[in-house]
Amino acid sequence: MPAVLVHGVPDTHRLWDHVRARLQRQDIVALSLPGFDSPIPEGFQSTKEEYLNWLIQQLEALGEPVDLVGHDWGCLLTARIASNRPDLVRTWTGISGPLDPEYEWHYLAEIWQKPGEGEAWMASLNRDEFAQNLIDARMPPEDARESVRHIDDQMKASILALYRSSINVGAEWKPGLANVTAPALVIWGIDDPFLPNRFADLLGEATRARAIVKLRATHWPLLNVPGDVARELEAHWATVS
Repeated sequence: MPAVLVHGVPDTHRLWDHVRARLQRQDIVALSLPGFDSPIPEGFQSTKEEYLNWLIQQLEALGEPVDLVGHDWGCLLTARIASNRPDLVRTWTGISGPLDPEYEWHYLAEIWQKPGEGEAWMASLNRDEFAQNLIDARMPPEDARESVRHIDDQMKASILALYRSSINVGAEWKPGLANVTAPALVIWGIDDPFLPNRFADLLGEATRARAIVKLRATHWPLLNVPGDVARELEAHWATVS
């Protein structure tokens, strides 16, 4: 059974490279969501439900339950799959992704969710300035520059559509977490400037996680401390080997 890794916004599959390099297993699939340096299927509208269905199709094609891992938006989407399609999930790990109605969207999300205002923000995006904003939030500089390099018009439109479909995602999706049956692990950065640690506890409680691991990291534990993330993942997977 492979491990399937799902990134967040505004990232691509490359976000997992540092962790993958430290994992012992080779059966790893790091997906890029449609529109995130990845083709968009015909008719795809980039809503949260369409991303969810797309991911389900990818997992169904693998033909066996997987060790499912998601960061940021990938955490929300994979948690929903673990809630609704337990047959596809052997274990689940959520990293730095709040799924709770108490969570208040960060300031960029609020801009992206507003028609007109979101388009104006995307049109005026300066990649160097945005990379510096990520660096100021303690994303490693090389990773920040690599991340923003892939933000094109397709990704911009996908981000706006995703966030506009998700204003109430916490209220809509959190109740389903009670249905998660796969062994769960939550990983969080203690110094995440966007997500208070209490949302790690809430997510862990809702999924009855076997552990809630808080690392000395920001929003990107898989970039700040990839060795620690790899170690926690392997320990989690070993509990059901």
